[in-house]
Amino acid sequence: MFEEFREALRALRTGGVHPSERRPMISDMRDTLVQARVGLADLRTALATTRSRLEGERRELETVRRRKGLAAGISDAETVAIAERYETQHAQRVTVLEQKLVVQEAELAMAEGEVDEMTAELKLAAAGIDSAGPSPKNPPPAAADPAAENLQQELDSLARTRRRAATEAEADEKLAALKRRMEK
Repeated sequence: MFEEFREALRALRTGGVHPSERRPMISDMRDTLVQARVGLADLRTALATTRSRLEGERRELETVRRRKGLAAGISDAETVAIAERYETQHAQRVTVLEQKLVVQEAELAMAEGEVDEMTAELKLAAAGIDSAGPSPKNPPPAAADPAAENLQQELDSLARTRRRAATEAEADEKLAALKRRMEK
């Protein structure tokens, strides 16, 4: 989500930042985090808008179906035909909005996870603590070894790609399940 944030965090953790630059860098990272939180608020607003539109379309669909039933009850073929056309339109809109809602929920969950992770890492960096810590899985960075740094960046990129693919696969599964439900 914010690659520059992660690069700055990596520089803070590896000691690649002069002490005089540390405070302004952390301040910039806090500003980035504030922007990310504003982005989350925008995602939540869009999600609420989609939910509202979906509920409106569901109400319209129910109304059209009720009217179609009433028209069929009095043998008004013309009104039934018009109601069927509108029923199809509203049903399609409901389906699309349900799919959009699933995708927006997945996007919000992914963004919230990233912001939570960034917040925790920033707190540790501001306190001067290495969030990764030396371990067999995450060894201490080599001092000024460009090859090791490039390898670490590539590994980080692969991990992010894997997380993103898993999240997208989950969203795709939910969307497919929703489509199957709508076809019944």
